[in-house]
Amino acid sequence: QVQLFESGGGLVQAGGSLRLSCSASGRTFDGYGMGWFRQAPGKEREFVASISTLGKYTYYSASVKGRSTISRANAKNTLYLQMNSLKPEDTAVYYCAAKSAMAPRTALDVEYWGKGTLVTVSS
Repeated sequence: QVQLFESGGGLVQAGGSLRLSCSASGRTFDGYGMGWFRQAPGKEREFVASISTLGKYTYYSASVKGRSTISRANAKNTLYLQMNSLKPEDTAVYYCAAKSAMAPRTALDVEYWGKGTLVTVSS
C-alpha cells in the first residue's frame, strides 16, 4: 500500500509559477514510477507528466511540455512538479499517482492516487 499526499496548490496569476509536491508513505518509494495527472471541472482526468523509478526517464503531455519539470527525491520519498508560465487552462485539481516499476502514462496505469491539490490560474 502506498499513500500519497499532495501539497503546493493555490491561486496564481497567469504567467506565474507553482511547485507541487507529493509526499509518499508506505512501501519503497523508489520501486514506483510516479506521475501527475489533472482534472478540470467537467473534464476527464488527464496525464500531465511522469517519471521513472530512479528519475532517468521523464514524460510530458504536449500541453505542459516546455513549461513544467517533474522530478523526484527518493531519499525524501517526494515527487515534485515545477510549473512555469501558467495559463488559465492549467486550472484543475492535480493528482499524484504511482505505478509499480514503471512511469504511469495513462490513468488506467495508475495503482495509487493522492486526493489532489487545486491549482487555480487567474487571467
